[in-house]
Amino acid sequence: MHKIKAEEAVTSLHDLSAVDLIAGYRAKQFSPSEVLEEVLAHIAVWEPHIKALYAFDPEGARATAKASTERWQKGEPMGTLDGVPVTIKDNIATKGQPVPLGAASVKLVPADRDAPPAARLREAGAVIFSKTTMPDYGMLSSGLSSFHPLTRNPWDVSKNPGGSSSGAGAAGAAGYGPLHLGTDIGGSVRLPACWCGLVALKPSLGRVPVDPPYVGRVAGPMTRIVDDAALMMSVLSRPDRRDGMSLPAHEINWKALEKSPRKLRIGLMLDPGVGQPLEKEVRDVAVKAAKAFESAGAIITEVDGILTREMLDGLDNFWRARMWDDLSRLAPEQRAKALPYIYQWAEAGAKLSGVDVIRGFNMTMAIRAAAAKLFFDLDYVVSPVSPVVNFPAEFAAPINDPAKPFEHICYTVPWNMSENPAVSINGGYDRRGFPIGVQIVGRRFDDLGVLGMAKTFEGLRGPQKPWPSPPKK
Repeated sequence: MHKIKAEEAVTSLHDLSAVDLIAGYRAKQFSPSEVLEEVLAHIAVWEPHIKALYAFDPEGARATAKASTERWQKGEPMGTLDGVPVTIKDNIATKGQPVPLGAASVKLVPADRDAPPAARLREAGAVIFSKTTMPDYGMLSSGLSSFHPLTRNPWDVSKNPGGSSSGAGAAGAAGYGPLHLGTDIGGSVRLPACWCGLVALKPSLGRVPVDPPYVGRVAGPMTRIVDDAALMMSVLSRPDRRDGMSLPAHEINWKALEKSPRKLRIGLMLDPGVGQPLEKEVRDVAVKAAKAFESAGAIITEVDGILTREMLDGLDNFWRARMWDDLSRLAPEQRAKALPYIYQWAEAGAKLSGVDVIRGFNMTMAIRAAAAKLFFDLDYVVSPVSPVVNFPAEFAAPINDPAKPFEHICYTVPWNMSENPAVSINGGYDRRGFPIGVQIVGRRFDDLGVLGMAKTFEGLRGPQKPWPSPPKK
Protein backbone atom coordinates (compact mmCIF):
# COMPACT_ATOMS: atom_id res chain seq x y z
CA MET A 1 0.00 0.00 0.00
CA HIS A 2 1.31 3.43 -0.92
CA LYS A 3 1.93 5.75 2.01
CA ILE A 4 2.63 9.46 2.07
CA LYS A 5 4.83 10.58 4.94
CA ALA A 6 4.55 14.12 6.27
CA GLU A 7 5.45 15.42 9.72
CA GLU A 8 5.74 11.82 10.99
CA ALA A 9 2.14 11.12 9.98
CA VAL A 10 1.41 8.28 7.59
CA THR A 11 -1.58 8.72 5.30
CA SER A 12 -2.95 6.16 2.86
CA LEU A 13 -3.80 7.34 -0.62
CA HIS A 14 -7.53 6.87 -0.03
CA ASP A 15 -7.33 9.30 2.91
CA LEU A 16 -5.52 12.08 1.01
CA SER A 17 -7.37 15.30 0.24
CA ALA A 18 -8.14 16.23 -3.35
CA VAL A 19 -5.71 19.13 -3.03
CA ASP A 20 -2.94 16.71 -2.01
CA LEU A 21 -3.86 14.21 -4.72
CA ILE A 22 -3.52 16.86 -7.42
CA ALA A 23 -0.16 17.94 -5.98
CA GLY A 24 0.97 14.30 -5.91
CA TYR A 25 -0.09 13.72 -9.51
CA ARG A 26 1.75 16.84 -10.60
CA ALA A 27 4.91 15.72 -8.77
CA LYS A 28 4.50 12.18 -10.18
CA GLN A 29 4.55 10.69 -6.66
CA PHE A 30 1.64 8.40 -7.57
CA SER A 31 -0.94 8.05 -10.33
CA PRO A 32 -4.75 8.25 -10.53
CA SER A 33 -4.82 4.50 -11.20
CA GLU A 34 -2.84 3.77 -8.02
CA VAL A 35 -5.13 6.03 -6.00
CA LEU A 36 -8.28 4.43 -7.41
CA GLU A 37 -7.03 0.92 -6.59
CA GLU A 38 -6.44 1.91 -2.97
CA VAL A 39 -9.90 3.49 -2.80
CA LEU A 40 -11.47 0.33 -4.26
CA ALA A 41 -9.57 -1.91 -1.83
CA HIS A 42 -10.72 0.28 1.06
CA ILE A 43 -14.33 0.17 -0.16
CA ALA A 44 -14.18 -3.65 -0.27
CA VAL A 45 -13.44 -3.69 3.46
CA TRP A 46 -15.95 -1.00 4.50
CA GLU A 47 -18.93 -1.40 2.17
CA PRO A 48 -20.39 -4.62 3.64
CA HIS A 49 -20.80 -2.73 6.93
CA ILE A 50 -22.19 0.65 5.76
CA LYS A 51 -23.84 0.12 2.32
CA ALA A 52 -23.12 3.64 1.02
CA LEU A 53 -22.96 2.94 -2.73
CA TYR A 54 -25.36 2.59 -5.65
CA ALA A 55 -24.40 1.84 -9.29
CA PHE A 56 -20.83 1.07 -8.21
CA ASP A 57 -18.71 0.85 -11.38
CA PRO A 58 -15.10 -0.12 -10.61
CA GLU A 59 -14.27 -1.19 -14.17
CA GLY A 60 -15.57 2.01 -15.72
CA ALA A 61 -13.65 3.97 -13.11
CA ARG A 62 -10.46 2.02 -13.89
CA ALA A 63 -10.73 3.02 -17.55
CA THR A 64 -11.27 6.69 -16.57
CA ALA A 65 -8.34 6.58 -14.13
CA LYS A 66 -6.08 4.95 -16.74
CA ALA A 67 -6.80 7.76 -19.22
CA SER A 68 -6.13 10.31 -16.47
CA THR A 69 -2.85 8.59 -15.58
CA GLU A 70 -1.74 8.85 -19.19
CA ARG A 71 -2.59 12.57 -19.28
CA TRP A 72 -0.64 13.25 -16.08
CA GLN A 73 2.35 11.32 -17.45
CA LYS A 74 2.35 13.77 -20.37
CA GLY A 75 1.81 16.72 -18.03
CA GLU A 76 -1.50 17.49 -19.73
CA PRO A 77 -4.37 17.21 -17.19
CA MET A 78 -7.78 17.91 -18.73
CA GLY A 79 -9.21 19.83 -15.78
CA THR A 80 -9.14 20.91 -12.16
CA LEU A 81 -10.04 17.50 -10.74
CA ASP A 82 -8.27 15.21 -13.21
CA GLY A 83 -7.86 11.79 -11.59
CA VAL A 84 -9.61 12.60 -8.30
CA PRO A 85 -12.14 9.94 -7.14
CA VAL A 86 -15.68 11.31 -6.73
CA THR A 87 -19.10 9.94 -5.79
CA ILE A 88 -22.42 11.44 -6.89
CA LYS A 89 -25.75 11.15 -5.11
CA ASP A 90 -28.43 8.88 -6.60
CA ASN A 91 -30.76 11.81 -7.51
CA ILE A 92 -28.16 13.65 -9.64
CA ALA A 93 -28.50 12.16 -13.10
CA THR A 94 -25.48 10.48 -14.71
CA LYS A 95 -25.78 9.38 -18.32
CA GLY A 96 -26.86 5.78 -18.86
CA GLN A 97 -27.79 5.09 -15.24
CA PRO A 98 -31.28 5.03 -13.69
CA VAL A 99 -32.23 7.66 -11.11
CA PRO A 100 -34.28 5.75 -8.50
CA LEU A 101 -34.49 8.64 -5.99
CA GLY A 102 -34.01 6.05 -3.26
CA ALA A 103 -37.53 4.73 -3.82
CA ALA A 104 -38.71 1.31 -4.97
CA SER A 105 -41.82 3.05 -6.34
CA VAL A 106 -39.77 4.87 -9.03
CA LYS A 107 -39.52 3.30 -12.49
CA LEU A 108 -35.89 2.66 -13.44
CA VAL A 109 -35.12 4.52 -16.67
CA PRO A 110 -31.51 5.26 -17.69
CA ALA A 111 -30.75 8.99 -17.77
CA ASP A 112 -30.09 10.32 -21.26
CA ARG A 113 -27.45 12.80 -20.06
CA ASP A 114 -25.54 14.07 -17.06
CA ALA A 115 -27.24 16.64 -14.81
CA PRO A 116 -25.24 19.89 -14.57
CA PRO A 117 -23.18 19.04 -11.43
CA ALA A 118 -22.25 15.60 -12.79
CA ALA A 119 -21.35 17.13 -16.16
CA ARG A 120 -19.05 19.68 -14.50
CA LEU A 121 -17.25 16.99 -12.49
CA ARG A 122 -16.79 14.79 -15.54
CA GLU A 123 -15.50 17.71 -17.64
CA ALA A 124 -12.97 18.48 -14.90
CA GLY A 125 -11.54 14.95 -15.16
CA ALA A 126 -12.96 13.52 -11.94
CA VAL A 127 -13.08 9.73 -11.66
CA ILE A 128 -16.76 9.04 -10.95
CA PHE A 129 -16.68 5.49 -9.59
CA SER A 130 -20.13 5.26 -7.99
CA LYS A 131 -23.40 6.89 -7.12
CA THR A 132 -24.41 7.04 -3.43
CA THR A 133 -27.57 6.03 -1.59
CA MET A 134 -30.44 8.20 -0.39
CA PRO A 135 -33.84 7.69 1.29
CA ASP A 136 -37.15 7.75 -0.61
CA TYR A 137 -37.47 10.91 -2.70
CA GLY A 138 -34.89 12.66 -0.51
CA MET A 139 -37.57 13.48 2.04
CA LEU A 140 -35.88 11.86 5.05
CA SER A 141 -32.69 12.73 6.90
CA SER A 142 -31.87 9.06 7.18
CA GLY A 143 -30.10 6.13 5.55
CA LEU A 144 -33.42 4.26 5.38
CA SER A 145 -34.74 3.55 1.88
CA SER A 146 -37.26 1.27 0.15
CA PHE A 147 -34.81 0.82 -2.76
CA HIS A 148 -31.30 0.88 -1.30
CA PRO A 149 -29.97 -1.28 1.56
CA LEU A 150 -29.89 0.43 4.96
CA THR A 151 -26.94 2.84 5.02
CA ARG A 152 -25.07 3.06 8.32
CA ASN A 153 -22.73 5.54 9.99
CA PRO A 154 -19.01 4.59 9.92
CA TRP A 155 -18.40 6.24 13.32
CA ASP A 156 -20.87 3.77 14.87
CA VAL A 157 -22.68 1.36 12.57
CA SER A 158 -25.62 1.19 14.97
CA LYS A 159 -26.24 4.89 14.24
CA ASN A 160 -27.77 6.75 11.33
CA PRO A 161 -25.57 8.66 8.86
CA GLY A 162 -28.38 11.17 8.30
CA GLY A 163 -29.63 12.23 4.91
CA SER A 164 -30.89 12.64 2.46
CA SER A 165 -27.26 12.55 1.22
CA SER A 166 -26.81 9.48 3.40
CA GLY A 167 -24.45 7.44 1.23
CA ALA A 168 -22.32 10.52 0.53
CA GLY A 169 -21.94 11.18 4.25
CA ALA A 170 -21.05 7.57 5.04
CA ALA A 171 -18.64 7.34 2.09
CA GLY A 172 -16.88 10.55 3.11
CA ALA A 173 -16.39 9.44 6.71
CA ALA A 174 -15.24 5.96 5.65
CA GLY A 175 -12.61 7.34 3.26
CA TYR A 176 -14.09 6.45 -0.14
CA GLY A 177 -11.88 9.14 -1.66
CA PRO A 178 -12.02 12.88 -0.91
CA LEU A 179 -14.99 14.30 -2.86
CA HIS A 180 -18.69 13.54 -2.56
CA LEU A 181 -21.60 15.38 -4.16
CA GLY A 182 -24.93 15.71 -2.36
CA THR A 183 -28.11 17.75 -2.56
CA ASP A 184 -29.91 19.78 0.11
CA ILE A 185 -33.49 21.09 0.33
CA GLY A 186 -33.82 21.21 4.13
CA GLY A 187 -30.46 20.09 5.50
CA SER A 188 -29.60 17.12 3.30
CA VAL A 189 -25.85 17.76 2.94
CA ARG A 190 -25.38 19.49 6.31
CA LEU A 191 -27.13 16.94 8.54
CA PRO A 192 -25.17 13.90 7.28
CA ALA A 193 -22.01 16.01 7.41
CA CYS A 194 -22.83 16.86 11.03
CA TRP A 195 -23.37 13.21 11.98
CA CYS A 196 -20.43 11.95 9.90
CA GLY A 197 -17.80 14.56 10.88
CA LEU A 198 -17.55 16.14 7.42
CA VAL A 199 -17.54 19.58 5.82
CA ALA A 200 -20.60 20.29 3.65
CA LEU A 201 -21.63 23.50 1.94
CA LYS A 202 -25.22 24.30 1.09
CA PRO A 203 -24.51 27.03 -1.46
CA SER A 204 -26.66 30.06 -2.15
CA LEU A 205 -29.58 29.01 -4.32
CA GLY A 206 -28.44 29.02 -7.94
CA ARG A 207 -24.71 29.07 -7.23
CA VAL A 208 -24.48 25.48 -8.47
CA PRO A 209 -26.78 24.88 -11.46
CA VAL A 210 -29.07 21.85 -11.02
CA ASP A 211 -31.63 20.07 -13.17
CA PRO A 212 -34.44 19.92 -12.29
CA PRO A 213 -34.32 23.13 -10.21
CA TYR A 214 -36.72 23.61 -7.30
CA VAL A 215 -37.45 26.00 -4.43
CA GLY A 216 -34.64 25.72 -1.88
CA ARG A 217 -32.93 22.80 -3.66
CA VAL A 218 -29.17 22.96 -4.12
CA ALA A 219 -26.28 20.63 -4.84
CA GLY A 220 -23.14 20.94 -2.76
CA PRO A 221 -19.81 19.38 -1.82
CA MET A 222 -19.27 16.95 1.06
CA THR A 223 -15.59 16.60 1.97
CA ARG A 224 -13.26 16.11 4.92
CA ILE A 225 -11.59 19.53 4.71
CA VAL A 226 -12.69 23.02 3.67
CA ASP A 227 -10.03 23.35 0.94
CA ASP A 228 -11.54 20.37 -0.87
CA ALA A 229 -15.06 21.83 -0.64
CA ALA A 230 -13.74 25.07 -2.17
CA LEU A 231 -11.92 23.15 -4.90
CA MET A 232 -15.12 21.28 -5.73
CA MET A 233 -17.09 24.56 -5.81
CA SER A 234 -14.67 25.98 -8.36
CA VAL A 235 -15.93 23.26 -10.71
CA LEU A 236 -19.59 22.91 -9.65
CA SER A 237 -20.35 26.64 -9.84
CA ARG A 238 -19.65 26.89 -13.55
CA PRO A 239 -22.74 27.92 -15.54
CA ASP A 240 -25.34 25.69 -17.18
CA ARG A 241 -28.32 27.09 -19.07
CA ARG A 242 -30.58 24.18 -18.08
CA ASP A 243 -31.13 25.81 -14.66
CA GLY A 244 -33.34 28.88 -15.09
CA MET A 245 -32.86 29.68 -11.38
CA SER A 246 -29.06 29.69 -11.54
CA LEU A 247 -27.03 32.79 -10.71
CA PRO A 248 -25.08 34.72 -13.36
CA ALA A 249 -21.58 33.37 -13.86
CA HIS A 250 -19.16 35.00 -11.41
CA GLU A 251 -15.39 34.91 -11.34
CA ILE A 252 -14.91 33.78 -7.74
CA ASN A 253 -11.42 32.97 -6.49
CA TRP A 254 -12.33 29.86 -4.52
CA LYS A 255 -8.76 29.63 -3.21
CA ALA A 256 -9.06 32.97 -1.39
CA LEU A 257 -10.14 31.44 1.92
CA GLU A 258 -8.04 33.57 4.28
CA LYS A 259 -10.55 35.41 6.44
CA SER A 260 -9.99 37.11 9.79
CA PRO A 261 -12.97 37.05 12.17
CA ARG A 262 -11.72 40.29 13.74
CA LYS A 263 -14.61 42.75 14.28
CA LEU A 264 -17.06 40.53 12.40
CA ARG A 265 -20.55 40.49 13.94
CA ILE A 266 -21.57 36.89 14.59
CA GLY A 267 -24.90 35.77 15.99
CA LEU A 268 -24.97 32.64 18.15
CA MET A 269 -28.31 30.91 17.56
CA LEU A 270 -28.91 28.21 20.15
CA ASP A 271 -32.72 28.17 19.99
CA PRO A 272 -34.09 27.92 16.44
CA GLY A 273 -37.54 28.92 17.72
CA VAL A 274 -39.24 25.53 17.35
CA GLY A 275 -38.42 21.84 17.07
CA GLN A 276 -36.66 19.19 19.11
CA PRO A 277 -34.95 20.26 22.35
CA LEU A 278 -31.23 20.93 22.03
CA GLU A 279 -29.10 18.25 23.68
CA LYS A 280 -26.47 19.57 26.10
CA GLU A 281 -23.46 18.07 24.31
CA VAL A 282 -24.52 19.71 21.05
CA ARG A 283 -25.10 23.03 22.80
CA ASP A 284 -21.67 22.89 24.40
CA VAL A 285 -19.97 22.37 21.02
CA ALA A 286 -21.82 25.33 19.45
CA VAL A 287 -20.97 27.61 22.38
CA LYS A 288 -17.34 26.54 22.23
CA ALA A 289 -17.26 27.38 18.50
CA ALA A 290 -18.65 30.86 19.16
CA LYS A 291 -16.06 31.41 21.89
CA ALA A 292 -13.31 30.34 19.51
CA PHE A 293 -14.40 33.03 17.03
CA GLU A 294 -14.66 35.52 19.90
CA SER A 295 -11.09 34.72 20.93
CA ALA A 296 -10.05 35.56 17.34
CA GLY A 297 -11.65 39.00 17.58
CA ALA A 298 -15.26 38.46 16.49
CA ILE A 299 -18.15 40.20 18.26
CA ILE A 300 -20.57 37.50 19.43
CA THR A 301 -24.23 38.19 20.21
CA GLU A 302 -26.77 35.55 21.13
CA VAL A 303 -29.73 35.80 18.74
CA ASP A 304 -33.21 34.32 18.61
CA GLY A 305 -34.17 31.80 15.98
CA ILE A 306 -36.33 32.89 13.07
CA LEU A 307 -38.50 29.80 12.66
CA THR A 308 -42.01 29.56 14.12
CA ARG A 309 -44.37 26.63 14.52
CA GLU A 310 -46.55 28.12 11.79
CA MET A 311 -43.58 28.24 9.42
CA LEU A 312 -42.47 24.67 10.11
CA ASP A 313 -45.98 23.24 9.86
CA GLY A 314 -46.57 25.24 6.71
CA LEU A 315 -43.49 23.75 5.06
CA ASP A 316 -44.65 20.32 6.21
CA ASN A 317 -48.07 20.82 4.58
CA PHE A 318 -46.55 22.12 1.36
CA TRP A 319 -44.09 19.22 1.11
CA ARG A 320 -46.75 16.61 1.98
CA ALA A 321 -48.98 17.91 -0.81
CA ARG A 322 -46.06 18.01 -3.24
CA MET A 323 -45.09 14.41 -2.35
CA TRP A 324 -48.67 13.19 -2.60
CA ASP A 325 -48.94 14.79 -6.03
CA ASP A 326 -45.99 12.64 -7.15
CA LEU A 327 -47.27 9.45 -5.51
CA SER A 328 -50.86 9.92 -6.66
CA ARG A 329 -49.73 9.75 -10.30
CA LEU A 330 -48.43 6.21 -9.78
CA ALA A 331 -50.42 3.02 -10.16
CA PRO A 332 -51.56 1.78 -6.72
CA GLU A 333 -49.19 -1.22 -6.83
CA GLN A 334 -46.22 1.08 -7.59
CA ARG A 335 -47.25 3.60 -4.95
CA ALA A 336 -47.40 0.84 -2.34
CA LYS A 337 -43.67 0.15 -2.86
CA ALA A 338 -42.69 3.48 -1.27
CA LEU A 339 -41.36 3.42 2.26
CA PRO A 340 -44.38 3.13 4.62
CA TYR A 341 -43.19 6.16 6.61
CA ILE A 342 -43.11 8.30 3.44
CA TYR A 343 -46.45 6.94 2.21
CA GLN A 344 -48.11 7.67 5.54
CA TRP A 345 -46.58 11.15 5.73
CA ALA A 346 -47.52 12.10 2.16
CA GLU A 347 -51.02 10.62 2.28
CA ALA A 348 -52.06 13.34 4.74
CA GLY A 349 -51.37 15.81 1.92
CA ALA A 350 -54.45 14.50 0.07
CA LYS A 351 -56.68 15.93 2.79
CA LEU A 352 -55.23 19.45 2.67
CA SER A 353 -57.17 22.24 0.97
CA GLY A 354 -55.68 24.43 -1.72
CA VAL A 355 -55.60 27.28 0.79
CA ASP A 356 -53.71 25.07 3.29
CA VAL A 357 -51.08 24.28 0.68
CA ILE A 358 -50.59 27.84 -0.59
CA ARG A 359 -50.45 29.06 3.00
CA GLY A 360 -47.70 26.50 3.55
CA PHE A 361 -45.80 27.59 0.47
CA ASN A 362 -46.08 31.22 1.56
CA MET A 363 -44.09 30.31 4.66
CA THR A 364 -41.02 30.17 2.39
CA MET A 365 -41.38 33.91 1.83
CA ALA A 366 -41.98 34.57 5.54
CA ILE A 367 -38.75 32.71 6.34
CA ARG A 368 -36.91 34.66 3.67
CA ALA A 369 -38.08 37.98 5.14
CA ALA A 370 -37.10 36.90 8.66
CA ALA A 371 -33.61 35.87 7.48
CA ALA A 372 -33.06 39.19 5.71
CA LYS A 373 -34.02 41.03 8.89
CA LEU A 374 -31.67 38.87 10.97
CA PHE A 375 -28.70 39.51 8.69
CA PHE A 376 -29.31 43.25 8.57
CA ASP A 377 -26.98 43.63 11.58
CA LEU A 378 -24.97 40.41 11.36
CA ASP A 379 -22.20 39.12 9.12
CA TYR A 380 -22.56 35.44 10.08
CA VAL A 381 -24.60 33.14 12.31
CA VAL A 382 -23.15 30.18 14.22
CA SER A 383 -25.52 27.44 15.38
CA PRO A 384 -25.86 23.72 15.86
CA VAL A 385 -26.68 21.71 12.73
CA SER A 386 -28.82 19.11 14.49
CA PRO A 387 -30.41 19.29 17.95
CA VAL A 388 -29.36 15.69 18.67
CA VAL A 389 -25.98 13.92 18.72
CA ASN A 390 -27.25 10.87 16.82
CA PHE A 391 -30.12 8.40 16.42
CA PRO A 392 -30.57 4.71 15.50
CA ALA A 393 -29.68 3.51 12.01
CA GLU A 394 -33.09 1.93 11.51
CA PHE A 395 -35.06 5.15 12.18
CA ALA A 396 -36.54 7.31 9.42
CA ALA A 397 -35.82 10.42 11.52
CA PRO A 398 -34.68 11.21 15.07
CA ILE A 399 -38.29 11.25 16.36
CA ASN A 400 -39.32 8.53 13.84
CA ASP A 401 -42.94 9.73 13.69
CA PRO A 402 -44.45 10.74 10.30
CA ALA A 403 -46.79 13.09 12.17
CA LYS A 404 -43.70 15.04 13.36
CA PRO A 405 -41.25 14.67 10.49
CA PHE A 406 -39.25 17.89 10.59
CA GLU A 407 -38.57 18.68 14.25
CA HIS A 408 -34.85 17.99 13.67
CA ILE A 409 -34.29 20.34 10.68
CA CYS A 410 -35.09 23.64 12.39
CA TYR A 411 -31.46 24.81 12.37
CA THR A 412 -30.98 23.95 8.69
CA VAL A 413 -34.21 24.43 6.70
CA PRO A 414 -34.53 28.22 7.11
CA TRP A 415 -31.43 28.79 5.00
CA ASN A 416 -32.79 26.74 2.09
CA MET A 417 -35.89 28.88 1.97
CA SER A 418 -33.99 32.15 2.44
CA GLU A 419 -31.29 31.07 -0.07
CA ASN A 420 -28.40 31.89 2.32
CA PRO A 421 -25.18 29.85 2.09
CA ALA A 422 -24.54 27.60 5.11
CA VAL A 423 -21.73 25.21 5.93
CA SER A 424 -21.56 22.32 8.39
CA ILE A 425 -18.15 21.57 9.87
CA ASN A 426 -17.15 19.25 12.69
CA GLY A 427 -16.95 21.17 15.95
CA GLY A 428 -16.26 18.47 18.52
CA TYR A 429 -17.39 15.12 19.87
CA ASP A 430 -19.69 13.66 22.47
CA ARG A 431 -18.33 11.72 25.44
CA ARG A 432 -18.17 8.54 23.31
CA GLY A 433 -16.24 10.23 20.49
CA PHE A 434 -19.15 10.69 18.06
CA PRO A 435 -18.82 13.82 15.88
CA ILE A 436 -20.97 16.94 16.42
CA GLY A 437 -21.23 19.53 13.66
CA VAL A 438 -21.39 23.32 13.83
CA GLN A 439 -23.21 25.41 11.22
CA ILE A 440 -21.93 28.74 9.89
CA VAL A 441 -24.46 30.76 7.88
CA GLY A 442 -23.70 33.86 5.78
CA ARG A 443 -25.57 36.49 3.83
CA ARG A 444 -26.98 35.54 0.45
CA PHE A 445 -24.26 35.02 -2.16
CA ASP A 446 -21.43 35.06 0.43
CA ASP A 447 -20.50 31.45 -0.29
CA LEU A 448 -16.80 32.26 -0.31
CA GLY A 449 -17.05 34.06 3.02
CA VAL A 450 -18.84 31.11 4.62
CA LEU A 451 -16.11 28.76 3.42
CA GLY A 452 -13.50 31.25 4.66
CA MET A 453 -15.07 31.26 8.12
CA ALA A 454 -15.11 27.45 8.10
CA LYS A 455 -11.44 27.43 7.08
CA THR A 456 -10.62 29.78 9.97
CA PHE A 457 -12.57 27.50 12.31
CA GLU A 458 -10.48 24.52 11.20
CA GLY A 459 -7.53 26.33 12.76
CA LEU A 460 -9.43 27.26 15.93
CA ARG A 461 -11.35 24.10 16.81
CA GLY A 462 -8.49 22.01 18.20
CA PRO A 463 -7.30 18.47 17.45
CA GLN A 464 -9.62 16.11 15.58
CA LYS A 465 -10.05 12.41 16.29
CA PRO A 466 -8.81 9.90 13.70
CA TRP A 467 -11.33 8.87 11.05
CA PRO A 468 -13.14 5.62 11.85
CA SER A 469 -11.66 2.23 10.94
CA PRO A 470 -13.65 -0.65 9.47
CA PRO A 471 -15.25 -3.02 11.99
CA LYS A 472 -13.08 -6.07 12.68
CA LYS A 473 -15.78 -8.66 12.04
